[in-house]
Amino acid sequence: MRRTDLVRERAEAERRLETLAADLAAVKQASEGSNADDEHDPEGATIAFEREQLSALVRRARQRVLDLDAALHRLDAGTYARCRTCGSTIPTERLEALPATQTCRDCA
Repeated sequence: MRRTDLVRERAEAERRLETLAADLAAVKQASEGSNADDEHDPEGATIAFEREQLSALVRRARQRVLDLDAALHRLDAGTYARCRTCGSTIPTERLEALPATQTCRDCA
Protein backbone atom coordinates (compact mmCIF):
# COMPACT_ATOMS: atom_id res chain seq x y z
CA MET A 1 0.00 0.00 0.00
CA ARG A 2 1.36 3.38 -0.95
CA ARG A 3 1.25 6.60 1.04
CA THR A 4 -1.30 8.06 -1.39
CA ASP A 5 -3.61 5.10 -0.73
CA LEU A 6 -3.35 5.55 3.04
CA VAL A 7 -3.89 9.30 2.75
CA ARG A 8 -6.96 8.69 0.58
CA GLU A 9 -8.31 6.12 3.07
CA ARG A 10 -7.75 8.58 5.90
CA ALA A 11 -9.52 11.40 4.03
CA GLU A 12 -12.52 9.12 3.42
CA ALA A 13 -12.56 8.11 7.09
CA GLU A 14 -12.38 11.77 8.14
CA ARG A 15 -15.32 12.64 5.86
CA ARG A 16 -17.34 9.78 7.29
CA LEU A 17 -16.52 10.93 10.81
CA GLU A 18 -17.61 14.49 10.01
CA THR A 19 -20.88 13.29 8.48
CA LEU A 20 -21.67 11.01 11.43
CA ALA A 21 -20.77 13.72 13.95
CA ALA A 22 -23.09 16.15 12.16
CA ASP A 23 -25.88 13.55 12.14
CA LEU A 24 -25.40 12.95 15.86
CA ALA A 25 -25.44 16.67 16.60
CA ALA A 26 -28.67 17.02 14.60
CA VAL A 27 -30.35 14.19 16.53
CA LYS A 28 -29.24 15.68 19.84
CA GLN A 29 -30.44 19.14 18.85
CA ALA A 30 -33.78 17.81 17.62
CA SER A 31 -34.42 16.10 20.93
CA GLU A 32 -33.39 19.01 23.16
CA GLY A 33 -36.26 20.47 25.07
CA SER A 34 -38.54 17.67 24.01
CA ASN A 35 -40.53 15.89 26.64
CA ALA A 36 -41.66 13.18 24.25
CA ASP A 37 -41.85 9.71 25.74
CA ASP A 38 -39.72 8.04 23.10
CA GLU A 39 -39.21 4.95 25.25
CA HIS A 40 -42.76 3.87 24.46
CA ASP A 41 -43.03 5.12 20.90
CA PRO A 42 -44.97 2.59 18.83
CA GLU A 43 -43.35 3.89 15.65
CA GLY A 44 -40.14 1.91 16.14
CA ALA A 45 -36.65 2.87 17.26
CA THR A 46 -36.42 5.37 20.05
CA ILE A 47 -34.58 8.64 19.83
CA ALA A 48 -32.30 7.38 22.60
CA PHE A 49 -31.51 4.26 20.54
CA GLU A 50 -30.72 6.30 17.43
CA ARG A 51 -28.55 8.68 19.46
CA GLU A 52 -26.62 5.76 20.98
CA GLN A 53 -26.25 4.03 17.64
CA LEU A 54 -24.84 7.20 16.07
CA SER A 55 -22.55 7.69 19.07
CA ALA A 56 -21.13 4.20 18.53
CA LEU A 57 -20.61 4.87 14.82
CA VAL A 58 -18.84 8.16 15.65
CA ARG A 59 -16.53 6.36 18.09
CA ARG A 60 -15.75 3.70 15.50
CA ALA A 61 -15.10 6.30 12.78
CA ARG A 62 -12.86 8.30 15.14
CA GLN A 63 -10.87 5.15 15.92
CA ARG A 64 -10.51 4.42 12.19
CA VAL A 65 -8.97 7.86 11.65
CA LEU A 66 -6.57 7.26 14.56
CA ASP A 67 -5.68 3.80 13.22
CA LEU A 68 -4.91 5.23 9.80
CA ASP A 69 -2.80 7.98 11.39
CA ALA A 70 -0.84 5.26 13.18
CA ALA A 71 -0.44 3.37 9.89
CA LEU A 72 0.98 6.51 8.27
CA HIS A 73 3.44 6.86 11.17
CA ARG A 74 4.49 3.21 10.72
CA LEU A 75 4.96 3.85 7.02
CA ASP A 76 7.27 6.79 7.83
CA ALA A 77 9.16 4.63 10.34
CA GLY A 78 9.57 1.79 7.86
CA THR A 79 7.54 -0.69 9.92
CA TYR A 80 4.22 -0.46 8.08
CA ALA A 81 4.06 -3.92 6.47
CA ARG A 82 5.59 -5.73 9.46
CA CYS A 83 3.52 -7.73 11.94
CA ARG A 84 3.87 -6.19 15.39
CA THR A 85 3.60 -9.65 16.98
CA CYS A 86 5.88 -11.93 14.95
CA GLY A 87 7.74 -9.45 12.74
CA SER A 88 6.84 -11.21 9.49
CA THR A 89 5.74 -9.32 6.41
CA ILE A 90 2.01 -8.65 6.20
CA PRO A 91 0.78 -9.77 2.76
CA THR A 92 -0.24 -7.03 0.34
CA GLU A 93 -3.72 -8.53 0.00
CA ARG A 94 -4.29 -8.15 3.75
CA LEU A 95 -3.02 -4.57 3.71
CA GLU A 96 -5.32 -3.74 0.80
CA ALA A 97 -8.31 -5.13 2.71
CA LEU A 98 -7.24 -3.72 6.11
CA PRO A 99 -4.86 -0.82 5.49
CA ALA A 100 -4.43 -0.03 9.19
CA THR A 101 -3.77 -3.60 10.32
CA GLN A 102 -0.74 -4.19 12.51
CA THR A 103 -0.74 -7.99 12.41
CA CYS A 104 -0.46 -10.76 9.88
CA ARG A 105 -3.37 -13.15 9.48
CA ASP A 106 -1.79 -15.84 11.64
CA CYS A 107 -1.23 -13.46 14.56
CA ALA A 108 -4.64 -11.82 14.23
